[in-house]
Amino acid sequence: MNPGNPKANVAQTASALLEIYESLHKAYGPQGWWPADSAEEVVIGAILTQNTAWTNVEKAIAELKRAKCLTFRAIDTLDESALAELIRSAGTFRQKATYLKTFARWLVKKHKGSITIALTGELDEVRRELLALKGIGPETADAILLYAGSHPTFVVDAYTKRVLRRHNLIAAKQTGYEMVRKLIMEALPPNAQMFDEYHALIVEVGKRHCKSTANCDGCPLAHLEHDGDL
Repeated sequence: MNPGNPKANVAQTASALLEIYESLHKAYGPQGWWPADSAEEVVIGAILTQNTAWTNVEKAIAELKRAKCLTFRAIDTLDESALAELIRSAGTFRQKATYLKTFARWLVKKHKGSITIALTGELDEVRRELLALKGIGPETADAILLYAGSHPTFVVDAYTKRVLRRHNLIAAKQTGYEMVRKLIMEALPPNAQMFDEYHALIVEVGKRHCKSTANCDGCPLAHLEHDGDL
């Protein structure tokens, strides 16, 4: 590879990323993410899943459903301490209650309580608005944009970084969220459906094989070899 030729680097990265995607898709098939019945549930889940297992989020969502509070209009009128108790299973529940209340107030006040209205517009502009909200970091913002708004943005999580690092697509020091997101989005076409599936497939291989200690036996990516200079 010629390190002085950025176009060649992007093309080779694209080829490697597509090879990973196709291998995972062949092995696991469509994942059908995000598991939710509405865009509002996607957003609530994206906030609740910060630093906790999805099984804990499912319990919190079930409690919100039981209390008929699984909408942002309901959350906006709910006492914050009562909301915190409903989502206790999701961990750091008081903090997340504040995040949900902040999002709800913003949504109701600025966007008429409509997720559709809030997420309509240019990707970068809507993303900046989400990132300005308390409790919405890049990973949460991109999950909301992709899964609730069908925007072609890539969700980078710990599994993504680990898979790309182990296949020599990023260096160990290249762990910044925006750096990894930019690498992927410059190499692949802006396709929300593909980004949806790709992220879900990476999570699946991460849970099965690409843990902190790699278990490569039976991994659908074990046969791949990528140039360390990518």
